[in-house]
Amino acid sequence: MPAVARVEPLTTARALRGPFDYLRPDGVGVGALLRVPFGAREVTGVVVALAEDSELARERLAAPLEVLERSLPPDLVALAEWMAHEYCSTFARAAGLMLPPARTRERTVLWAERTGEEESARLTDRQRTLLASLPRFAGDDLPALRRLERRGLARIAPRARRRHIAHAAVGARAGSHPPALTRAQSEALAEVEAAVAAGEHTALLVHGVTGSGKTEVYLRAAAAALERGRGAIVLVPEIALTPQTVARFAARFGDTVAVTHSGLSAGERHDEWLRLRRGEARVCVGPRSAVFAPVADLGLVVVDEEHEASYKHEGDPRYDARAVAARRAQEAGAVLLAGSATPRPESVHALRRLRLPERVDARPLPAVEVVDMRDASGGALHPRTLHALADEPKAVVLLNRRGWSNFLECRSCGRGWQCPHCEVALVLHRAANTVACHHCGHRERVPRACPDCASVSLARHGTGTERLERELGQLGLAVFRLDSDAGPAGPVLVAFEAADRGVLLGTQVVAKGHDFPDVSLGVVVDADATLRFPDFRAEERTFALVTQLAGRAGRGGQGRVLVQTLDPSAAAVAAAVAHDADGFLAGELARREALRYPPFSSLIRVVCSARADAPGAAALAAGAVREAMGEIMGAQVLGPAPLFRLRGRERSQLVVKAADRARAIAAVGGAVARVAAGRAHRAAALSVDVDPQ
Repeated sequence: MPAVARVEPLTTARALRGPFDYLRPDGVGVGALLRVPFGAREVTGVVVALAEDSELARERLAAPLEVLERSLPPDLVALAEWMAHEYCSTFARAAGLMLPPARTRERTVLWAERTGEEESARLTDRQRTLLASLPRFAGDDLPALRRLERRGLARIAPRARRRHIAHAAVGARAGSHPPALTRAQSEALAEVEAAVAAGEHTALLVHGVTGSGKTEVYLRAAAAALERGRGAIVLVPEIALTPQTVARFAARFGDTVAVTHSGLSAGERHDEWLRLRRGEARVCVGPRSAVFAPVADLGLVVVDEEHEASYKHEGDPRYDARAVAARRAQEAGAVLLAGSATPRPESVHALRRLRLPERVDARPLPAVEVVDMRDASGGALHPRTLHALADEPKAVVLLNRRGWSNFLECRSCGRGWQCPHCEVALVLHRAANTVACHHCGHRERVPRACPDCASVSLARHGTGTERLERELGQLGLAVFRLDSDAGPAGPVLVAFEAADRGVLLGTQVVAKGHDFPDVSLGVVVDADATLRFPDFRAEERTFALVTQLAGRAGRGGQGRVLVQTLDPSAAAVAAAVAHDADGFLAGELARREALRYPPFSSLIRVVCSARADAPGAAALAAGAVREAMGEIMGAQVLGPAPLFRLRGRERSQLVVKAADRARAIAAVGGAVARVAAGRAHRAAALSVDVDPQ
């Protein structure tokens, strides 16, 4: 048996390069968590490999201090090693995303089960019925069960009781029979089921219009995996969408469905992780972090609404859950099933498409009308939009700005209120009587007068969801606001679903996957706002946002959508209005190929931040990266260029564009590590973002 355990310490130090050899305790395998001596400290480490021998003499190897009860599955250890390299991070930071939740105080109940002894003829009918009901929790029958225990017929012992997780079942059709499939659904499902049955890795893209029944394909694909004894992971882009998806999967598969996301308590996360690790639950549903669920013998990974940028993690490692899902499916020999009405050009280019071109029940897509705001007399809503909201019983309105106004300004001297830590304007939140930074969280009370000139003439520019909520309310409409300032999404969605009339108003979360059959009107306010961002994905995001919001209307009958814009001729808006996904994607792929943007190259962004002299540190990093990239054909290094100050730190960035992804990642990672290890700019922080969004 291997005598050496190779251990990666779970420390935050980037300069640390493991693994380190320790004596292997009996029974310890890859994935075990150990407490080990590490210099003058004791740290937790993960066993990443076993070996027969070590470069150090056996007598010089330290023994672990403790073998911890929990462990990581070996496939997640391999995934952490891949992520550390792919995202220019460390094993410890990647593994930290996968570790078992901390043990919490368990709630126990008494569990009764049969011993297998022969029943006595002297049992009463009540006792026979009680025995037949075992195993189960003892409950109020404990005294009677104790009598059976004394006779050797039952065994009673404490057992940990799982915490119940309550979810708002918004839009779920619990208890209903699976619907009949359309021809397109049947054809798509046949290909998915064949791939699951083959037990080999296959990557597929379900490209279906909104309301075409993609979720039913996911459900039946999961059933195919479960029938073959394999598990499934189902990713959704937002916590707000988790309850609806969990309810649908639980209605079909019962208690074998687990859920995980950051909104759960520590105890709930602990219980769900343990159920998955033990195999008691075989399907895990959740947002981005659910990609790390310890599902054994993985047979299916679903990425719903795969176009959503929220699948990208902003912390270190800056992973993309879509890419991690693809890697995990590949290593497990599982089927990757991505789905969207507005798939990314990268996915269309890389994956085989399964088409769902029509809505279920042959319902038509909603009629989409462009409302030209250039002839509007002022205000966030055009008169045509106001009339439509008054006529339709239920509507969804998208305004992708929180707060009351974009910014506050003094009419007398022109002073604007900016964050003292970030070079951005503070957003007015009238309900809280504050102006706030949406980057660092800084807040100030709204001033009574300008501190520079003492004028009380303060102007509010722009409209946010808070202000529009009040304006709609003044028109007599019941408004249900959904954004990150309005509290948890579940109660808002439940209340809107139950209402006979009303407007669901919010930021882009209102466009994501909600299924309300009685919504007949969709409104996009300032549809071309995203086109103004200096981002090569601006066209894609605008098309997706308008198309997805349009998909919320008309699911139960005839619907219509109003798209307010200052640029009716914009290609993305025109394609969304015409429901022309194929035309838009063809044009977008041609544009990106000409400009060498993804999927025809990979982008890597390096950001340097410091209290002072960020440009100097960035210039040093740029020189090192250019030198490292010099041997890669056709690679470009752009920058360094300044970024706005964030949380009191000056920032600069450079962007690498290269067709050879693997070599570019290795070159950038090595160059940044060398600069970070130097003494010239020790106060500067360097971060690497592969596939920046």
